Amino acid sequence: DDVIMPPIGLLIGGVDFSNLFITLKNGAQAAPAEGYANLAAAQAAGAVTLNIGLFINTVISFLIIAAAIFCVVKAINSVKKAEAPAEEAPAEPSEEVLLLREIRDSLNKN
Repeated sequence: DDVIMPPIGLLIGGVDFSNLFITLKNGAQAAPAEGYANLAAAQAAGAVTLNIGLFINTVISFLIIAAAIFCVVKAINSVKKAEAPAEEAPAEPSEEVLLLREIRDSLNKN
């Protein structure tokens, strides 16, 4: 909230997401004609609010953490693949096997 969100808010025009809310029901005290100045004022007045800004903050934080975890898992998987031993090519057949194949082929011709 203190490191990531301020630059993101600055990039999209200085919007402070934490103060984005919709007043569903005014509180016990009369609401000002222009609405509440911020979320804290609305909550202090006892208004029922839909806190859209806090939800956006949470979603953005989740996406940043998910991307970081994805990168870490991807890096770990690439390290595991690099450490895996390369498969050896099959060895040449022995002289006995070659001789037996020649005998088999000559018998098949006859």
